[in-house]
Amino acid sequence: MTRTLSTTPTSAPAGARLFIALLDNIRHGHLELITPCGTRMVFGDAHAASGATLRLHDWRACQRILRAGDIGFAEAYAAGMVDTPDLTALLRLALANEASLNKLLFGGALARCWYRLRHWLRPNTRKGSERNIHAHYDIGNDFYQLWLDPSWTYSSALFDGDYSLPLHAAQQRKYQRIIDTLRLKPGQRVLEIGCGWGGFAEHAALQGIHVHGVTISPSQLEIAQRRVAALALHDRVRLELCDYRDLGGEYDAVVSIEMFEAVGEQYWPQYFSTVAARLKPGGQALVQTITIGEQHFARYRSSTDFIQQYIFPGGMLPSVERFERQAGRCGLRPLQRHAFGRDYAETLRRWDAGCRAAQQEITEQGFDQHFMRIWQMYFAYCEAAFDEGRTDVVQFLLEKD
Repeated sequence: MTRTLSTTPTSAPAGARLFIALLDNIRHGHLELITPCGTRMVFGDAHAASGATLRLHDWRACQRILRAGDIGFAEAYAAGMVDTPDLTALLRLALANEASLNKLLFGGALARCWYRLRHWLRPNTRKGSERNIHAHYDIGNDFYQLWLDPSWTYSSALFDGDYSLPLHAAQQRKYQRIIDTLRLKPGQRVLEIGCGWGGFAEHAALQGIHVHGVTISPSQLEIAQRRVAALALHDRVRLELCDYRDLGGEYDAVVSIEMFEAVGEQYWPQYFSTVAARLKPGGQALVQTITIGEQHFARYRSSTDFIQQYIFPGGMLPSVERFERQAGRCGLRPLQRHAFGRDYAETLRRWDAGCRAAQQEITEQGFDQHFMRIWQMYFAYCEAAFDEGRTDVVQFLLEKD
């Protein structure tokens, strides 16, 4: 049911008129639209409990969205052409109406082809991976320190339904679950592919476990090594700049926490083959990765989205089915999986709150309003996807045959 509180303004350009006409297709929840001239319009069921507000400051935002879907909306939001009091609610409404708002979410064919080509031109070769990782993780340790928890963990925490838990405690719970699932004991040797700022390595080493962590981010390595030195863990932790494809040796276990998303689909076989090769016979690996629903995978693969364009260049999410199938082909038998997507939504809310609270300090570091709005979009975009079940985060336990 659509209830319009006012008709489309006669001053609206053709693109805006088409944009407004497409909003008539909202079937779940309601959207209040406030136009540049102050006209208020409501689409969908005005009495529905779920709803959102979109304020247009510039009619040109409509054409951007029609042309490039979610990427166009992100660009318009970053430029201040549109605004909303609750960005996550707006994005959740969009996902709930995905089937009927196809044109607004995915944009036109020409823009999709252009952005897809741009994504293909950033493959995760050895040099490409360095560039792609640098674009996100090396923007400044001072920036990340402002809103990450004290363990510098940049992956989903594990709340297990207890959302009163401090973020740091939930991150430690996640690390401990990995250790317990792999049944790691003091003295065992673990390879961590993508060690980040050293959170897992520190947690494991304090329990007597030996960790060899690798990263291709110099900024992350600097902090991780500093933390290891501060705790005098050099006898148990070795950290280095190294591409996972260049590793050798055998380990009792392999851990990889949200690095798989940066591998790229064409390199999945090489990644799993490397994990299998580095494990002792019968050894186990625990890989934590974000996944996308299999029903969405084909379209996701054939296009590209805001996250791939502006946040994680070269990134690619697997579905659960494709992850386990490819692992099996490379000699890694899936044993169990643990999904906790709603915990990621909560983690993202905590990060967003931390970023907003530190906005003054972030600005003093040289980051402008455009940067801040892109990151607000990033957090809200992912939070909505986890809350709506479009994406999930899963810990996969794999065993070398």
